[in-house]
Amino acid sequence: MTLTMREAHRHADRILELVRSGVPEQANDPVAQSWSRCLNEYRLDPAKACEPAFVARVELEERRARRADVIACARYEMTTLYQQLADAEAAVVLTDTDGVIVHMVSSPEFAAEVGPLGLRVGGMWSETAAGTNGMGTCLAAAGPVSVRREDHFFTQFTQLTCSAVPVYDPSGEIAAVLDVTSRSSLMQQHLLVLLGMTARMIENRLIDARYRNAHPLHFHSRPEFVYTLHEGKLAVGDDGRILAANRSALFQLGLQSMEDIRSHRIEDLFQTSLEDMLQRSTSASFHPVVTYRANAALRFFAVARRPASDAKAPMVAGPTVAANAGQLAPARTPARLAAPKPASGTTFKDVRLVAHLDTARRVIARQTPVLLCGETGSGKEVFARAVHEASPHAAGAFVAVNCASLPETLIESELFGYRAGAFTGAQRTGRRGKILQADGGTLFLDEIADMPLELQARLLRVLDERQVTPLGTEETHPVDFQLISASHQHLPALVREGRFREDLYYRLAGIELQLPPLRDRSDRRDLMLAVLAAEAGGAGSLTAEAERLLLEHPWPGNIRQLRHVLRTAAALADGKPITREHLPTLIHVAAAPTLPPQASSAMRLAASMADDLGGDDLPVKLNPIQANERQVLLQLLEQHRWNVSNVAKALDVSRNTLYRKLHKLHIEVSHPD
Repeated sequence: MTLTMREAHRHADRILELVRSGVPEQANDPVAQSWSRCLNEYRLDPAKACEPAFVARVELEERRARRADVIACARYEMTTLYQQLADAEAAVVLTDTDGVIVHMVSSPEFAAEVGPLGLRVGGMWSETAAGTNGMGTCLAAAGPVSVRREDHFFTQFTQLTCSAVPVYDPSGEIAAVLDVTSRSSLMQQHLLVLLGMTARMIENRLIDARYRNAHPLHFHSRPEFVYTLHEGKLAVGDDGRILAANRSALFQLGLQSMEDIRSHRIEDLFQTSLEDMLQRSTSASFHPVVTYRANAALRFFAVARRPASDAKAPMVAGPTVAANAGQLAPARTPARLAAPKPASGTTFKDVRLVAHLDTARRVIARQTPVLLCGETGSGKEVFARAVHEASPHAAGAFVAVNCASLPETLIESELFGYRAGAFTGAQRTGRRGKILQADGGTLFLDEIADMPLELQARLLRVLDERQVTPLGTEETHPVDFQLISASHQHLPALVREGRFREDLYYRLAGIELQLPPLRDRSDRRDLMLAVLAAEAGGAGSLTAEAERLLLEHPWPGNIRQLRHVLRTAAALADGKPITREHLPTLIHVAAAPTLPPQASSAMRLAASMADDLGGDDLPVKLNPIQANERQVLLQLLEQHRWNVSNVAKALDVSRNTLYRKLHKLHIEVSHPD
């Protein structure tokens, strides 16, 4: 008998002994109750191996189609959660109500390793199929659950730790289960907090998606919590009847279920009507207004809006598409240029940013394009919005296009628009492009370096002629917009390499402004406190040690990373002051030894991989540091005859970490270990 077989029998004996001793129904132990169900109801044998079960491809597609809106609402939030975890050996998983995985976010390496266990799209993880596990037990218990390694019913799953929470649809029924599965041996209570937050964001998105024709009403007893994750949210019909509510709304109103609230009109809940709330919200520029609970002295702050389906294109956006004929309608008269005004939405205290903003405001008033340079996450779009708000075109629209996030096949139609029937899959009514939408306002082209060369020529022509020709038509439309571009790459270097048009570069760089990274900003303390106030709903605070840790961190991910770290810390602190323990990722970096100047390239590369934030599996263009790391890795691979295991040992990192680094540096390992 092998050691593995002995361990399996010991694991099975422990389960049998506990269940035979009796598990009280009222016992607050979901794992013990699950073991009892697996033995007594499902007749599963913990001593036998569990054969992974999968649904057929056709059935999987049918299941994904039935949950299409849930998957659509969950995709972004799952990716964000995965990036927050920064763990290459973890997966964020979504299952349907039968425990079948319908969407999953993980690194390719981890997915390849756990796929044979059934942890992949199409895998069945109900308790009847896989015994005690995070996803199946969450469904059976209808509540959050953590299943640590040895808590699993079957032995082959004891290498994993799972945490899962239910996701509810607007009717109050469980629509899916959100799970994080990893190799961590630690208890996952902090993960349940993050999962709960992510589930609430998915639920709020689902209300918006399913009730686009309803009036959204946001409320909370504290005004700073309106428009945050903690707000109550209602979908209200034209007649004032409540159609849907999130869990926070039920809790604040003292109601138990969706059935309770659906029998009410808005006048039954608050001392107001829908029309009165809409009028007051509009007059207050959609800042929270005071209302009171019906038949009670409870005070709330609320905002009501018109349905999302009623949203009209802004008058300054230029030509529109005629829905009935599929033709581009004549352009509306551009909005009258407004006098420059101070930027109201953003306040910069860093001396360089203040000077840059003043420079940008003055040059853009003379139709000079602005090129913003800076590291990823350093706030280039925020700065661009501030420039727009302080410009003569402030009354127009601010239209942002991320050239890196759009497939090459879609960039052209997104920028220039198209008429009905221009190509297969085109909308029947045609589509106005981003350039037409920016008419009378500001066009912000983020990550401009990722625009394909052939489209750079078309953009250059639009900038020179100030006319745009949508796809599928020969009609040209005059446009008048301010241009702000941004890139984290060095455009002159790309020009020298032939990857970016030189004439377009000089057309974009009327003036080039370098935005400082977070670590170099003199106002980073004020910025951190402002971000914390936003993420914690105004209720967050820092201990002196936590503040020091935040100020001393190098922040390679800049403001985007800061926001994720503080969002996590606020959730873990749960209203209490944030301490060092609520910043686990920063503690890890702070504890890492500092390499001496004479350290070898291999040592520095190993340190780089140890501190790699991860979370982005898409290929990126290499900066000089990455290019050097790539060269060092290639040398090490050659020295070790392309044996990845030996290279990982030489660097003292795991093979998964090394594979992830190879992927990021565009090194294909064609020599198997």
